[in-house]
Amino acid sequence: MSNQNKYLPDICGNNSIALPGPIKKHKNIYSNISSNNFNKANASFGFALHMHQPTIPASSYDLANAELISNLQYMMEHPEIGDNHNAFVFIECYSRMADITLEYVAKGKNPRVMLDYSGNLFWGLQQIQDGRVIENLKRIACDKKYHQNVEWLGTMWSHAVPTSTPVPDLKLHIQAWQHHFGSIFGNEALSRVKGFSPPEMHLPIHPDVCYQYIKDLKECGYLWIMVQEHTVENMDGSGIKRPHFPHRLVAKNSMGEEVEIIALIKTQGSDTKLVAQMQPYYEAKSLGRQDYAGKNLPPFVLQIGDGENGGVMMNEYPPCFRQAFDEISTEGTVAMSGTEYIEFLFDQGVKIRDLMPIQPISQHRIWEQVKKPSATACDDAIKKIHEKDSNFNLDKGSWTNERSWISGYKNVLDPMNKLSVMFHEKFDSKNNINTADYKEALLYLMISQTSCFRYWGEGMWTDYAKEICTRGMRLSK
Repeated sequence: MSNQNKYLPDICGNNSIALPGPIKKHKNIYSNISSNNFNKANASFGFALHMHQPTIPASSYDLANAELISNLQYMMEHPEIGDNHNAFVFIECYSRMADITLEYVAKGKNPRVMLDYSGNLFWGLQQIQDGRVIENLKRIACDKKYHQNVEWLGTMWSHAVPTSTPVPDLKLHIQAWQHHFGSIFGNEALSRVKGFSPPEMHLPIHPDVCYQYIKDLKECGYLWIMVQEHTVENMDGSGIKRPHFPHRLVAKNSMGEEVEIIALIKTQGSDTKLVAQMQPYYEAKSLGRQDYAGKNLPPFVLQIGDGENGGVMMNEYPPCFRQAFDEISTEGTVAMSGTEYIEFLFDQGVKIRDLMPIQPISQHRIWEQVKKPSATACDDAIKKIHEKDSNFNLDKGSWTNERSWISGYKNVLDPMNKLSVMFHEKFDSKNNINTADYKEALLYLMISQTSCFRYWGEGMWTDYAKEICTRGMRLSK
Protein backbone atom coordinates (compact mmCIF):
# COMPACT_ATOMS: atom_id res chain seq x y z
CA MET A 1 0.00 0.00 0.00
CA SER A 2 1.19 3.51 -0.74
CA ASN A 3 1.91 5.97 2.04
CA GLN A 4 -1.25 7.79 1.03
CA ASN A 5 -4.68 6.58 2.09
CA LYS A 6 -3.52 4.24 4.86
CA TYR A 7 -7.12 4.05 5.95
CA LEU A 8 -9.12 2.42 3.18
CA PRO A 9 -12.88 1.88 3.15
CA ASP A 10 -14.06 -1.67 3.84
CA ILE A 11 -15.06 -2.57 0.28
CA CYS A 12 -13.95 -6.20 -0.12
CA GLY A 13 -12.53 -9.31 1.44
CA ASN A 14 -13.94 -9.10 4.96
CA ASN A 15 -15.32 -12.54 5.78
CA SER A 16 -17.39 -11.14 8.65
CA ILE A 17 -19.60 -9.37 6.10
CA ALA A 18 -22.27 -11.81 4.88
CA LEU A 19 -23.04 -10.65 1.35
CA PRO A 20 -26.53 -11.58 0.14
CA GLY A 21 -26.83 -14.37 -2.40
CA PRO A 22 -29.43 -14.82 -5.13
CA ILE A 23 -33.03 -14.73 -3.89
CA LYS A 24 -34.68 -18.13 -4.29
CA LYS A 25 -37.87 -17.10 -2.49
CA HIS A 26 -38.17 -13.64 -0.99
CA LYS A 27 -39.08 -13.61 2.69
CA ASN A 28 -41.12 -10.60 3.71
CA ILE A 29 -39.21 -8.03 5.73
CA TYR A 30 -41.35 -4.90 5.81
CA SER A 31 -45.00 -5.86 5.32
CA ASN A 32 -44.87 -8.12 8.38
CA ILE A 33 -43.96 -5.18 10.63
CA SER A 34 -45.80 -2.40 8.76
CA SER A 35 -48.43 -0.37 10.56
CA ASN A 36 -50.14 0.37 7.21
CA ASN A 37 -53.50 -1.23 6.51
CA PHE A 38 -53.02 -2.23 2.87
CA ASN A 39 -56.60 -3.38 2.41
CA LYS A 40 -57.84 0.09 3.38
CA ALA A 41 -55.26 1.99 1.31
CA ASN A 42 -56.67 3.93 -1.65
CA ALA A 43 -53.25 4.87 -3.00
CA SER A 44 -49.66 4.91 -1.82
CA PHE A 45 -46.46 6.77 -2.46
CA GLY A 46 -42.77 6.58 -1.70
CA PHE A 47 -39.74 8.75 -2.24
CA ALA A 48 -36.00 8.34 -1.98
CA LEU A 49 -33.27 10.82 -1.08
CA HIS A 50 -30.11 10.40 -3.13
CA MET A 51 -26.91 11.46 -1.33
CA HIS A 52 -23.45 11.57 -2.90
CA GLN A 53 -20.11 13.34 -2.65
CA PRO A 54 -17.23 12.23 -4.90
CA THR A 55 -13.79 11.26 -3.66
CA ILE A 56 -10.99 13.46 -5.02
CA PRO A 57 -7.18 13.79 -4.66
CA ALA A 58 -7.38 17.24 -3.09
CA SER A 59 -5.82 17.36 0.37
CA SER A 60 -3.34 19.84 -1.15
CA TYR A 61 -2.77 21.68 -4.42
CA ASP A 62 0.03 19.24 -5.27
CA LEU A 63 -2.16 16.91 -7.32
CA ALA A 64 0.39 14.13 -7.69
CA ASN A 65 0.86 13.80 -3.94
CA ALA A 66 -2.51 14.89 -2.58
CA GLU A 67 -4.39 12.35 -0.48
CA LEU A 68 -7.88 11.20 -1.33
CA ILE A 69 -10.53 13.16 0.54
CA SER A 70 -14.25 13.67 0.20
CA ASN A 71 -15.34 16.62 -1.89
CA LEU A 72 -17.38 17.48 1.20
CA GLN A 73 -14.17 17.87 3.21
CA TYR A 74 -12.73 20.02 0.43
CA MET A 75 -15.83 22.23 0.60
CA MET A 76 -15.42 22.57 4.36
CA GLU A 77 -11.76 23.57 4.00
CA HIS A 78 -12.38 26.05 1.15
CA PRO A 79 -15.63 27.89 1.97
CA GLU A 80 -14.56 30.87 -0.14
CA ILE A 81 -14.97 28.94 -3.42
CA GLY A 82 -18.32 28.90 -5.21
CA ASP A 83 -21.10 27.36 -3.12
CA ASN A 84 -18.72 25.62 -0.73
CA HIS A 85 -20.14 27.64 2.15
CA ASN A 86 -23.05 25.17 2.04
CA ALA A 87 -20.84 22.31 3.26
CA PHE A 88 -22.08 22.36 6.83
CA VAL A 89 -25.68 22.61 5.66
CA PHE A 90 -25.05 19.54 3.50
CA ILE A 91 -23.68 17.68 6.51
CA GLU A 92 -26.89 18.33 8.40
CA CYS A 93 -28.90 17.17 5.39
CA TYR A 94 -27.01 13.85 5.43
CA SER A 95 -27.86 13.40 9.11
CA ARG A 96 -31.29 14.92 9.59
CA MET A 97 -33.52 12.02 8.50
CA ALA A 98 -32.43 10.20 11.65
CA ASP A 99 -33.60 13.12 13.80
CA ILE A 100 -36.86 13.65 11.87
CA THR A 101 -37.70 9.93 11.88
CA LEU A 102 -37.20 9.66 15.64
CA GLU A 103 -39.24 12.82 16.17
CA TYR A 104 -42.20 11.56 14.14
CA VAL A 105 -42.21 8.02 15.49
CA ALA A 106 -42.20 9.53 19.00
CA LYS A 107 -45.27 11.56 17.98
CA GLY A 108 -47.07 8.37 17.00
CA LYS A 109 -46.87 9.17 13.30
CA ASN A 110 -46.02 6.86 10.41
CA PRO A 111 -43.04 8.41 8.51
CA ARG A 112 -41.38 6.75 5.53
CA VAL A 113 -38.24 7.48 3.56
CA MET A 114 -35.86 5.56 1.33
CA LEU A 115 -32.18 6.50 1.53
CA ASP A 116 -29.57 6.11 -1.22
CA TYR A 117 -26.02 6.98 -0.05
CA SER A 118 -23.04 6.33 -2.32
CA GLY A 119 -20.03 4.48 -0.96
CA ASN A 120 -17.91 7.59 -1.56
CA LEU A 121 -20.18 9.55 0.76
CA PHE A 122 -20.16 6.86 3.46
CA TRP A 123 -16.36 6.89 3.41
CA GLY A 124 -16.25 10.67 3.56
CA LEU A 125 -18.71 10.79 6.47
CA GLN A 126 -16.62 8.26 8.35
CA GLN A 127 -13.68 10.66 8.16
CA ILE A 128 -15.51 13.94 8.88
CA GLN A 129 -16.41 15.21 12.35
CA ASP A 130 -15.28 11.91 13.91
CA GLY A 131 -18.04 10.05 12.11
CA ARG A 132 -20.82 11.95 13.88
CA VAL A 133 -23.25 11.64 10.98
CA ILE A 134 -22.63 7.90 10.64
CA GLU A 135 -23.34 7.40 14.34
CA ASN A 136 -26.60 9.30 13.98
CA LEU A 137 -27.63 7.24 10.95
CA LYS A 138 -26.98 4.02 12.86
CA ARG A 139 -30.01 4.81 14.98
CA ILE A 140 -32.38 4.40 12.04
CA ALA A 141 -30.35 1.68 10.28
CA CYS A 142 -29.93 -0.64 13.24
CA ASP A 143 -32.74 -0.04 15.76
CA LYS A 144 -35.64 -2.41 15.08
CA LYS A 145 -38.06 0.28 16.21
CA TYR A 146 -37.42 2.19 12.98
CA HIS A 147 -37.10 -0.66 10.47
CA GLN A 148 -40.49 0.01 8.90
CA ASN A 149 -39.82 3.74 8.62
CA VAL A 150 -36.52 3.77 6.72
CA GLU A 151 -35.49 1.59 3.81
CA TRP A 152 -31.89 1.77 2.64
CA LEU A 153 -31.32 1.31 -1.09
CA GLY A 154 -28.20 -0.18 -2.60
CA THR A 155 -26.28 1.53 -5.38
CA MET A 156 -22.93 1.49 -7.19
CA TRP A 157 -20.18 2.20 -4.66
CA SER A 158 -18.63 5.07 -6.58
CA HIS A 159 -21.68 6.45 -8.39
CA ALA A 160 -20.70 4.83 -11.68
CA VAL A 161 -23.02 5.01 -14.70
CA PRO A 162 -23.35 1.47 -16.12
CA THR A 163 -23.10 2.32 -19.85
CA SER A 164 -19.74 4.05 -19.41
CA THR A 165 -18.46 1.53 -16.85
CA PRO A 166 -16.53 -1.51 -18.12
CA VAL A 167 -18.83 -4.51 -17.79
CA PRO A 168 -16.40 -6.55 -15.60
CA ASP A 169 -16.47 -3.71 -13.05
CA LEU A 170 -20.24 -3.52 -12.56
CA LYS A 171 -20.38 -6.29 -9.98
CA LEU A 172 -17.32 -4.88 -8.19
CA HIS A 173 -19.23 -1.65 -7.53
CA ILE A 174 -22.39 -3.48 -6.46
CA GLN A 175 -20.58 -5.77 -4.02
CA ALA A 176 -18.27 -3.03 -2.73
CA TRP A 177 -21.28 -0.99 -1.66
CA GLN A 178 -22.72 -4.03 0.12
CA HIS A 179 -19.41 -4.73 1.87
CA HIS A 180 -19.09 -1.12 2.96
CA PHE A 181 -22.68 -0.78 4.15
CA GLY A 182 -22.43 -4.06 6.07
CA SER A 183 -19.16 -3.02 7.72
CA ILE A 184 -20.82 0.17 9.02
CA PHE A 185 -24.32 -0.96 9.93
CA GLY A 186 -23.99 -4.74 10.27
CA ASN A 187 -25.22 -7.83 8.48
CA GLU A 188 -28.79 -7.56 9.71
CA ALA A 189 -29.18 -4.08 8.24
CA LEU A 190 -27.56 -5.28 5.00
CA SER A 191 -30.02 -8.19 4.78
CA ARG A 192 -32.87 -5.65 4.54
CA VAL A 193 -31.41 -3.88 1.48
CA LYS A 194 -33.51 -5.26 -1.38
CA GLY A 195 -34.00 -2.23 -3.66
CA PHE A 196 -31.37 -0.77 -6.00
CA SER A 197 -31.08 2.90 -6.92
CA PRO A 198 -28.97 3.35 -10.08
CA PRO A 199 -26.68 6.39 -10.30
CA GLU A 200 -28.16 9.11 -12.51
CA MET A 201 -31.25 6.86 -12.85
CA HIS A 202 -29.35 5.26 -15.71
CA LEU A 203 -30.38 2.01 -17.40
CA PRO A 204 -28.11 0.51 -20.09
CA ILE A 205 -29.75 0.20 -23.50
CA HIS A 206 -27.28 -2.23 -25.08
CA PRO A 207 -28.87 -5.66 -24.48
CA ASP A 208 -25.63 -7.42 -23.52
CA VAL A 209 -24.66 -4.73 -21.00
CA CYS A 210 -28.16 -4.55 -19.53
CA TYR A 211 -28.33 -8.35 -19.25
CA GLN A 212 -25.06 -8.51 -17.30
CA TYR A 213 -26.07 -5.57 -15.10
CA ILE A 214 -29.40 -7.11 -14.10
CA LYS A 215 -27.81 -10.55 -13.73
CA ASP A 216 -25.24 -9.05 -11.35
CA LEU A 217 -27.98 -7.33 -9.32
CA LYS A 218 -29.93 -10.55 -9.02
CA GLU A 219 -26.83 -12.53 -8.03
CA CYS A 220 -26.16 -9.92 -5.34
CA GLY A 221 -29.61 -10.41 -3.81
CA TYR A 222 -31.60 -7.46 -5.14
CA LEU A 223 -35.36 -7.82 -5.53
CA TRP A 224 -36.11 -4.63 -7.46
CA ILE A 225 -34.59 -1.69 -9.29
CA MET A 226 -35.81 1.89 -9.65
CA VAL A 227 -36.11 3.06 -13.26
CA GLN A 228 -36.91 6.38 -14.90
CA GLU A 229 -40.19 6.39 -16.82
CA HIS A 230 -38.69 7.44 -20.16
CA THR A 231 -35.79 4.94 -20.00
CA VAL A 232 -38.09 1.92 -20.49
CA GLU A 233 -40.65 0.78 -23.03
CA ASN A 234 -43.22 -1.95 -23.47
CA MET A 235 -41.98 -4.98 -25.39
CA ASP A 236 -43.52 -3.62 -28.61
CA GLY A 237 -41.71 -0.29 -28.22
CA SER A 238 -44.73 1.67 -26.99
CA GLY A 239 -44.60 3.95 -23.96
CA ILE A 240 -45.41 2.92 -20.40
CA LYS A 241 -49.13 3.22 -19.65
CA ARG A 242 -49.29 2.03 -16.00
CA PRO A 243 -46.32 3.81 -14.36
CA HIS A 244 -47.79 3.64 -10.86
CA PHE A 245 -47.54 -0.15 -10.69
CA PRO A 246 -44.51 -2.46 -10.62
CA HIS A 247 -43.33 -3.94 -13.90
CA ARG A 248 -41.11 -6.85 -14.82
CA LEU A 249 -37.88 -5.62 -16.44
CA VAL A 250 -36.75 -8.23 -18.95
CA ALA A 251 -33.08 -8.21 -19.96
CA LYS A 252 -32.04 -10.45 -22.86
CA ASN A 253 -28.58 -10.81 -24.38
CA SER A 254 -27.27 -11.69 -27.85
CA MET A 255 -27.35 -15.40 -27.07
CA GLY A 256 -31.03 -15.25 -26.14
CA GLU A 257 -30.44 -15.68 -22.41
CA GLU A 258 -32.92 -13.79 -20.22
CA VAL A 259 -32.97 -12.47 -16.68
CA GLU A 260 -35.66 -10.32 -15.10
CA ILE A 261 -36.16 -8.13 -12.04
CA ILE A 262 -39.02 -6.10 -10.57
CA ALA A 263 -38.92 -2.46 -11.67
CA LEU A 264 -40.54 0.39 -9.76
CA ILE A 265 -41.05 3.37 -12.05
CA LYS A 266 -40.10 6.91 -11.15
CA THR A 267 -42.22 9.32 -13.17
CA GLN A 268 -41.33 12.73 -14.62
CA GLY A 269 -37.86 14.22 -15.01
CA SER A 270 -35.22 15.26 -12.51
CA ASP A 271 -36.53 17.98 -10.21
CA THR A 272 -35.78 18.11 -6.51
CA LYS A 273 -38.95 20.15 -6.01
CA LEU A 274 -40.96 16.98 -6.62
CA VAL A 275 -39.50 15.46 -3.46
CA ALA A 276 -38.92 18.62 -1.43
CA GLN A 277 -42.56 19.66 -1.76
CA MET A 278 -43.87 16.09 -1.30
CA GLN A 279 -45.35 15.93 -4.80
CA PRO A 280 -45.72 12.11 -4.74
CA TYR A 281 -48.02 12.35 -1.72
CA TYR A 282 -50.26 14.95 -3.30
CA GLU A 283 -50.35 13.06 -6.60
CA ALA A 284 -51.25 9.85 -4.77
CA LYS A 285 -54.12 11.67 -3.03
CA SER A 286 -55.72 12.17 -6.44
CA LEU A 287 -55.62 8.45 -7.28
CA GLY A 288 -57.64 5.42 -6.23
CA ARG A 289 -57.40 1.65 -6.32
CA GLN A 290 -57.13 0.09 -9.77
CA ASP A 291 -57.18 -3.37 -11.31
CA TYR A 292 -53.68 -4.64 -12.08
CA ALA A 293 -52.08 -8.09 -12.24
CA GLY A 294 -55.48 -9.66 -11.64
CA LYS A 295 -56.05 -7.81 -8.36
CA ASN A 296 -57.60 -4.56 -7.16
CA LEU A 297 -54.64 -2.61 -5.78
CA PRO A 298 -53.61 0.85 -4.61
CA PRO A 299 -51.16 2.51 -7.04
CA PHE A 300 -47.67 3.55 -5.92
CA VAL A 301 -46.30 6.99 -6.85
CA LEU A 302 -42.48 7.05 -6.72
CA GLN A 303 -39.95 9.88 -6.83
CA ILE A 304 -36.27 10.36 -6.01
CA GLY A 305 -34.30 13.57 -5.60
CA ASP A 306 -31.00 14.83 -4.26
CA GLY A 307 -31.27 14.93 -0.50
CA GLU A 308 -29.06 17.98 -0.03
CA ASN A 309 -28.59 19.82 -3.29
CA GLY A 310 -30.28 23.19 -3.90
CA GLY A 311 -32.17 25.59 -1.68
CA VAL A 312 -35.43 23.69 -2.07
CA MET A 313 -33.97 20.56 -0.44
CA MET A 314 -31.91 22.44 2.11
CA ASN A 315 -34.77 24.63 3.30
CA GLU A 316 -38.23 23.60 2.06
CA TYR A 317 -38.06 19.82 2.46
CA PRO A 318 -38.19 19.47 6.28
CA PRO A 319 -41.30 21.65 6.82
CA CYS A 320 -43.04 20.07 3.81
CA PHE A 321 -42.21 16.59 5.13
CA ARG A 322 -43.60 17.48 8.54
CA GLN A 323 -46.75 19.03 7.10
CA ALA A 324 -47.45 15.91 5.03
CA PHE A 325 -46.75 13.36 7.75
CA ASP A 326 -48.76 15.28 10.30
CA GLU A 327 -51.82 14.24 8.27
CA ILE A 328 -50.78 10.92 6.72
CA SER A 329 -52.35 7.93 8.44
CA THR A 330 -52.23 4.14 8.02
CA GLU A 331 -55.30 4.13 5.75
CA GLY A 332 -56.41 6.11 2.71
CA THR A 333 -53.34 7.63 1.08
CA VAL A 334 -50.40 5.93 2.78
CA ALA A 335 -46.62 6.20 2.64
CA MET A 336 -44.60 3.08 1.90
CA SER A 337 -41.09 2.09 1.01
CA GLY A 338 -40.53 0.23 -2.25
CA THR A 339 -39.98 -3.21 -0.75
CA GLU A 340 -42.88 -2.74 1.65
CA TYR A 341 -45.24 -2.06 -1.27
CA ILE A 342 -43.96 -5.03 -3.28
CA GLU A 343 -44.32 -7.33 -0.28
CA PHE A 344 -47.91 -6.22 0.25
CA LEU A 345 -48.56 -7.17 -3.39
CA PHE A 346 -47.01 -10.58 -2.75
CA ASP A 347 -49.32 -10.92 0.27
CA GLN A 348 -52.27 -10.30 -2.08
CA GLY A 349 -51.16 -13.19 -4.26
CA VAL A 350 -49.47 -11.17 -6.99
CA LYS A 351 -46.61 -13.08 -8.65
CA ILE A 352 -43.67 -11.58 -10.50
CA ARG A 353 -44.90 -13.26 -13.69
CA ASP A 354 -48.17 -11.29 -13.34
CA LEU A 355 -46.39 -7.95 -13.78
CA MET A 356 -46.33 -6.22 -17.17
CA PRO A 357 -43.02 -6.85 -18.99
CA ILE A 358 -40.82 -3.94 -20.08
CA GLN A 359 -37.35 -3.49 -21.55
CA PRO A 360 -34.86 -0.61 -21.88
CA ILE A 361 -35.90 2.13 -24.29
CA SER A 362 -35.16 1.52 -28.01
CA GLN A 363 -34.42 -2.19 -27.56
CA HIS A 364 -37.40 -3.11 -29.74
CA ARG A 365 -35.50 -1.62 -32.69
CA ILE A 366 -32.54 -3.87 -31.96
CA TRP A 367 -34.63 -7.03 -31.60
CA GLU A 368 -36.37 -6.28 -34.90
CA GLN A 369 -32.98 -6.74 -36.58
CA VAL A 370 -31.93 -9.91 -34.71
CA LYS A 371 -32.84 -13.02 -36.72
CA LYS A 372 -31.18 -15.64 -34.52
CA PRO A 373 -29.02 -15.69 -31.37
CA SER A 374 -25.26 -15.39 -31.75
CA ALA A 375 -22.35 -13.84 -29.86
CA THR A 376 -22.51 -10.72 -32.06
CA ALA A 377 -26.25 -10.63 -32.77
CA CYS A 378 -26.93 -7.34 -30.97
CA ASP A 379 -23.79 -5.57 -32.20
CA ASP A 380 -24.65 -6.60 -35.76
CA ALA A 381 -28.21 -5.33 -35.31
CA ILE A 382 -27.01 -2.01 -33.90
CA LYS A 383 -24.64 -1.61 -36.88
CA LYS A 384 -27.56 -2.14 -39.28
CA ILE A 385 -29.64 0.47 -37.46
CA HIS A 386 -26.78 2.99 -37.55
CA GLU A 387 -26.44 2.52 -41.32
CA LYS A 388 -29.99 3.86 -41.72
CA ASP A 389 -30.20 6.13 -38.65
CA SER A 390 -26.97 7.80 -37.51
CA ASN A 391 -28.82 9.38 -34.57
CA PHE A 392 -29.61 6.05 -32.93
CA ASN A 393 -28.11 6.31 -29.45
CA LEU A 394 -27.30 3.76 -26.75
CA ASP A 395 -25.95 5.96 -23.96
CA LYS A 396 -28.81 8.26 -22.99
CA GLY A 397 -31.01 6.04 -20.83
CA SER A 398 -30.75 8.38 -17.85
CA TRP A 399 -32.75 10.95 -15.84
CA THR A 400 -32.43 13.22 -18.86
CA ASN A 401 -32.19 12.38 -22.53
CA GLU A 402 -30.12 15.52 -23.02
CA ARG A 403 -26.93 14.06 -21.53
CA SER A 404 -24.57 11.44 -22.88
CA TRP A 405 -22.18 9.73 -20.47
CA ILE A 406 -19.77 8.74 -23.26
CA SER A 407 -19.69 11.29 -26.08
CA GLY A 408 -17.04 13.96 -25.56
CA TYR A 409 -15.29 12.26 -22.64
CA LYS A 410 -12.53 10.37 -24.46
CA ASN A 411 -9.79 12.05 -22.38
CA VAL A 412 -11.31 10.53 -19.23
CA LEU A 413 -12.75 7.29 -20.58
CA ASP A 414 -9.54 6.15 -22.30
CA PRO A 415 -7.39 6.06 -19.14
CA MET A 416 -10.36 4.72 -17.16
CA ASN A 417 -10.78 1.80 -19.57
CA LYS A 418 -7.03 1.19 -19.66
CA LEU A 419 -6.95 1.02 -15.86
CA SER A 420 -9.79 -1.51 -15.90
CA VAL A 421 -7.94 -3.77 -18.34
CA MET A 422 -4.72 -3.59 -16.32
CA PHE A 423 -6.55 -4.23 -13.05
CA HIS A 424 -8.22 -7.40 -14.30
CA GLU A 425 -5.07 -8.67 -16.04
CA LYS A 426 -3.14 -8.42 -12.79
CA PHE A 427 -5.70 -9.46 -10.20
CA ASP A 428 -8.34 -11.71 -11.76
CA SER A 429 -6.19 -14.82 -12.02
CA LYS A 430 -4.82 -14.55 -8.49
CA ASN A 431 -6.35 -14.83 -5.06
CA ASN A 432 -5.47 -11.25 -4.15
CA ILE A 433 -8.77 -10.07 -2.72
CA ASN A 434 -7.36 -9.55 0.78
CA THR A 435 -4.08 -7.94 -0.21
CA ALA A 436 -3.39 -4.27 0.40
CA ASP A 437 -2.47 -3.67 -3.26
CA TYR A 438 -5.71 -5.21 -4.48
CA LYS A 439 -7.85 -3.13 -2.12
CA GLU A 440 -6.11 0.11 -3.02
CA ALA A 441 -6.14 -0.63 -6.77
CA LEU A 442 -9.84 -1.52 -6.52
CA LEU A 443 -10.48 1.77 -4.76
CA TYR A 444 -8.78 3.77 -7.55
CA LEU A 445 -10.56 1.71 -10.20
CA MET A 446 -13.98 2.48 -8.76
CA ILE A 447 -13.28 6.14 -7.98
CA SER A 448 -12.08 6.71 -11.55
CA GLN A 449 -15.55 5.68 -12.77
CA THR A 450 -17.47 8.26 -10.72
CA SER A 451 -19.92 10.10 -12.99
CA CYS A 452 -18.89 13.48 -11.52
CA PHE A 453 -15.63 13.42 -13.48
CA ARG A 454 -17.72 13.73 -16.64
CA TYR A 455 -20.74 15.62 -15.31
CA TRP A 456 -18.65 18.62 -14.25
CA GLY A 457 -16.83 18.85 -17.57
CA GLU A 458 -13.27 19.89 -18.40
CA GLY A 459 -10.71 21.41 -16.06
CA MET A 460 -9.86 20.31 -12.53
CA TRP A 461 -12.39 17.46 -12.51
CA THR A 462 -10.76 15.95 -15.59
CA ASP A 463 -7.35 16.34 -13.94
CA TYR A 464 -8.65 14.55 -10.85
CA ALA A 465 -9.82 11.63 -12.99
CA LYS A 466 -6.51 11.31 -14.84
CA GLU A 467 -4.52 11.39 -11.59
CA ILE A 468 -6.71 8.71 -10.06
CA CYS A 469 -6.23 6.52 -13.14
CA THR A 470 -2.47 7.05 -13.01
CA ARG A 471 -2.32 5.87 -9.40
CA GLY A 472 -4.50 2.85 -10.14
CA MET A 473 -2.36 1.84 -13.14
CA ARG A 474 0.78 2.14 -11.03
CA LEU A 475 -0.61 -0.47 -8.62
CA SER A 476 -1.92 -2.68 -11.44
CA LYS A 477 1.34 -3.08 -13.36
